[in-house]
Amino acid sequence: MAEHDSDREDREPEEQGVPFDEDAAWAAIVAGYGDEPKDPPGTKPFKSVEDLALPEPETNDDSEGDAPKQEKPKGPLGGSVSFAPGVGPRDYAAAEPSEDDFDEDDEGHFVPPEPPPLPTADATAKFAWLGVIGGPILLLLAVLLSWDMTWWLATLGIGGFLGGFATLVMRMKTDDEDDDDPGRGAVV
Repeated sequence: MAEHDSDREDREPEEQGVPFDEDAAWAAIVAGYGDEPKDPPGTKPFKSVEDLALPEPETNDDSEGDAPKQEKPKGPLGGSVSFAPGVGPRDYAAAEPSEDDFDEDDEGHFVPPEPPPLPTADATAKFAWLGVIGGPILLLLAVLLSWDMTWWLATLGIGGFLGGFATLVMRMKTDDEDDDDPGRGAVV
């Protein structure tokens, strides 16, 4: 970086032809402090929150003297677009499909088949789920209803949860079908 700066210092006065007066540049910056720079031509001036509902202002072109000034309205013109009832964008409904919409290749509207029924659970699984869900609910009810926490209530709540959880974990099916004889290799 230092090499580039030293090269720049040597070239800049020669290229500009005018010596650079740093004190004058700083004096110009300090004198212009707080002044807002002029907007570029074609841009719209900044609108405050109070003026957002007023009509759009003209752009900052240099031709402001040619056009006559319009008077500002005394109040806001309105802030939203209103639709007649039943005409707004949320009232749009797609047309119902008919048989004429389909080609010869189309088979018609897809109707999914009925899902298969859920498998029936055996009594062991039902009691395991009852313990997993019912144990914490029993303890929560005991706390909310200010019951005396007796040994049988705590044993039933905690033991039901732990026993049901252990039963469900032990009964989980594994997907390892190759456990019967892993050393045989490929079976054709």
